Amino acid sequence: MDPKLAIQELEKMGGDGLAARDLIDLKGTGGLTYNDFLVLPGFIDFPADAVSLDTKITRNITLKTPLMSSPMDTVTESEMAITMALLGGIGILHNNCTPDEQAAMVRKVKKFENGFITDPVVLTAQHKIRDVLDIKSKLGFAGIPITDTGKLGGKLIGIVTNRDIGFREDIDAELTTVMSTDVVTAQHGITLPEANRILRESKKGKLPIVDENGNLVSLVARSDLLKNRDYPWASKHPVTKQLLVGAAIGTRPGDRVRLAKLVEAGLDVVVIDSSQGNSSFQIEMVKHIKETYSGKVDVIAGNVVTRDQAANLIVAGADGLRIGMGSGSICITQEVMAVGRPQGTAVYQVSQFARKFGVPTVADGGISNVGHIAKALSLGASCAMMGSLLAGTSEAPGEYFFLEGKRLKKYRGMGSLDAMEKNDSDNSGSQARYFSESDKVKVAQGVTGAVVDKGSIKQFIPYLITGLQHSLQDMGVPHLSQLWEMVDSGKVRFEHRSAAAQIEGGVHDLFQYEKRLYK
Repeated sequence: MDPKLAIQELEKMGGDGLAARDLIDLKGTGGLTYNDFLVLPGFIDFPADAVSLDTKITRNITLKTPLMSSPMDTVTESEMAITMALLGGIGILHNNCTPDEQAAMVRKVKKFENGFITDPVVLTAQHKIRDVLDIKSKLGFAGIPITDTGKLGGKLIGIVTNRDIGFREDIDAELTTVMSTDVVTAQHGITLPEANRILRESKKGKLPIVDENGNLVSLVARSDLLKNRDYPWASKHPVTKQLLVGAAIGTRPGDRVRLAKLVEAGLDVVVIDSSQGNSSFQIEMVKHIKETYSGKVDVIAGNVVTRDQAANLIVAGADGLRIGMGSGSICITQEVMAVGRPQGTAVYQVSQFARKFGVPTVADGGISNVGHIAKALSLGASCAMMGSLLAGTSEAPGEYFFLEGKRLKKYRGMGSLDAMEKNDSDNSGSQARYFSESDKVKVAQGVTGAVVDKGSIKQFIPYLITGLQHSLQDMGVPHLSQLWEMVDSGKVRFEHRSAAAQIEGGVHDLFQYEKRLYK
């Protein structure tokens, strides 16, 4: 045949592979995991670094990257949440702690980066150096404006910085003896770009914003200017410019009190943390959140793995859904409870249904590499939640230890007995997640283990982002939002993998090798 007729002949024969709806053939192949299939390559006419990963995680919140850290007590506390947000994702703080401890973590994230700081810490000239040091140990900064009342709205009379107190040994001295009174200020009504310009030119660390009477209205920090330069993809609130943060709660009456404290601290999105989200308790909690905090906080409900579960939560008002049951590396729910679903099938079935109502979905569990994230997104998820992938990083809670020459960090499932026994039943998010508070005998749905040191996510997350961009490039998809359209139309194609194909697709037939994922 004439080579010029190749395209016409292809149209007659049809393209390779399967459409997603044919890949997820429940009668023919049963449930699928991420390793059971591949995405076939598409046509490339754009560079990888031009691929946009913008995505919605709820109806109202958009991120630059589809990455979320799991609310596990060995994965996400304030340090992980801060770094995830700086790198374009979001961290979900665990609730295996007291409400006050969890609210303090939220505040720490929200205080880390601001545009105009509208609720700055303020002291009087009569406060002591000791007070500034206490604030620095709790919140991580020491640049504090001084007003005559010690409150926002008082007349600005000075400012205290690290330089003023750094080498002072008399920590009981009053701030009036050390504060700087020659303060560079800006007038209320100034724009943020103009305020940043004054900070750059003045070379000061803080810029107090005052009204026409010299009363303190807000504050702008130079450290935030540097963060804006270093982290251009940071996930921020569109108005306050503070980092976005999420937190997990349960469905008990006490969790309503917990939520009130979290919202007061500045929470952006609440994740209702339950292994089985299709319950009257969760539906009532979703309705309570929407009625009480509408416009203040979005709610991601779950976990779900079927359309039936999803429908009830969508009707209740969920802004997003979390998908997964028993697919995590430390989860034994499917083994012990005989309930769950293979993650690939669950993500596709729920996401296709939820998308009809404009509800984004989060794929939670079963993700052990960047390829799994790409597959979760190709099956319809808007975001991937990571637990084991981030455990062992320097930002994850816990101390490193050595075993047989390996540097390790503890990692445990929230359904493990170890996690359930951390707190009393009133403050155990782990017990509440598995409806186990009143059980005399605790039935574990998770295990406790250890993972190898992965270093900082400041190197690891950029690797995941670049890997995702290259994956979408290979699929021929220039924008993540277009991926789902191309999957639904059948333009992006899939293929099942046999056990032999999975072996062939990995490293094989080598005497030895070194697997370095990024540099």
